[in-house]
Amino acid sequence: MADKTYKLNTGQEIPTIGLGTWQGEAGKVKTAVSFALQNGYKLIDGAYCYANEEEVGEGLLEAFNNGVKREDVFVVTKLWCTYQTSDERVKLGLEKSLKALGLDYVDLFLVHWPVAMNSEGNHDRFPTLPDGSRDIIHSHSHTNTWKSMEKLLDTGKVKAIGVCNYSKRYLEELFASNPKVIPAVNQIENHPSLPQDEIVELCKEKGIHIMAYSPFGSTGGPLFTAEPVVKIAQKHNVSPNTVLLSYHQARGSTVLAKSTSPDRIKANLQTVDLDTEDIKLLTDYSTGLVAKQELKRYVYPAFNVDFGFPDKA
Repeated sequence: MADKTYKLNTGQEIPTIGLGTWQGEAGKVKTAVSFALQNGYKLIDGAYCYANEEEVGEGLLEAFNNGVKREDVFVVTKLWCTYQTSDERVKLGLEKSLKALGLDYVDLFLVHWPVAMNSEGNHDRFPTLPDGSRDIIHSHSHTNTWKSMEKLLDTGKVKAIGVCNYSKRYLEELFASNPKVIPAVNQIENHPSLPQDEIVELCKEKGIHIMAYSPFGSTGGPLFTAEPVVKIAQKHNVSPNTVLLSYHQARGSTVLAKSTSPDRIKANLQTVDLDTEDIKLLTDYSTGLVAKQELKRYVYPAFNVDFGFPDKA
């Protein structure tokens, strides 16, 4: 799976699987990144918000010093919400990530969430109001952030730009703003309990590649014990995590698998070709046809903003 790629609307080739670094255990991220790149991975996903980009950068450097070529690695990072309100803030957000990563450019720069937070608030990443709620700039439109993102392409410091956590409604708002550049990627939570088919289909129609995070559901892998996942794993004599990663391969999406365990990192490269029966089992599970299954979103930060996701209506 590591050697397979998809073509983005920019013409770039993006790997089918990447190492995720969200919630990576402090002190282990550097080794995980270095190990992954020296054992078949070609994509590393990070973000300023994760507060571990320095470790990611150290892992990249170690891998480069051990024969991995920068041009063979697809590096993704994200613009956080406190850096969205102006061209200057967007540039600063990118520069902070580049400095932490020790890179001259990233292959893909994403808007992390389509909401701006107060850059002059009481915290660099998570400013809050006196009542404890997040200090959000409600007057700022995500479409203006996108216009600032487009300007980064001329700097040579980003090869492509995209979005994260965009619903159909937010994508349609972006399209209505007449963007000069269509996002290359929409990174979303995606798994059999949250197929997000309406978003996936719209992205496919517009040539936007899906990058799936939380493929196992959440911490602890709650989907490892889902009945159809277990059944398919037994059929192919593979682990449930292999089935869940293969699900995205069958959908034509890039998938991010987070781990700091060398054994798990290597195991996550293994996939199988799911057949029509397998896909039907997982689809029926997603739509509640084989069990009383409700859509389950595991990642939904407390912004108190309606992002237009149908499972959160």
